[in-house]
Amino acid sequence: MVKELSKMKCEACQVGAPKVTDEEAKEYSKQIPEWIIMKREDLQRLERVYSFKDFVTALDFTNKVGALAEKEGHHPAILTEWGKVGVAWWTHAISGLHRNDFIMAARTEEIYKTFV
Repeated sequence: MVKELSKMKCEACQVGAPKVTDEEAKEYSKQIPEWIIMKREDLQRLERVYSFKDFVTALDFTNKVGALAEKEGHHPAILTEWGKVGVAWWTHAISGLHRNDFIMAARTEEIYKTFV
């Protein structure tokens, strides 16, 4: 069994680091079932859209995800709108998905739980 993603530590990721295998992605995805793997601009990304009651709450969530990203030095694409926030994680250095992206998606889920 895979260790709980939200408790795992991100590792420094550089050009040449291994992308997750299809098998690893399948296992990690079981812990973050709301997230989907999308291919955009020829890159695999983890994506999810969260719903909120208003813009202020969506912005608060965005700021908390941003603070987490800054702390870890791993930054997602975030689109904040009235009542929803889209988040996408991928690793720029390897142009694809690394275990860190799944860890950060799980931590994003933990943040969301504080809003519902």
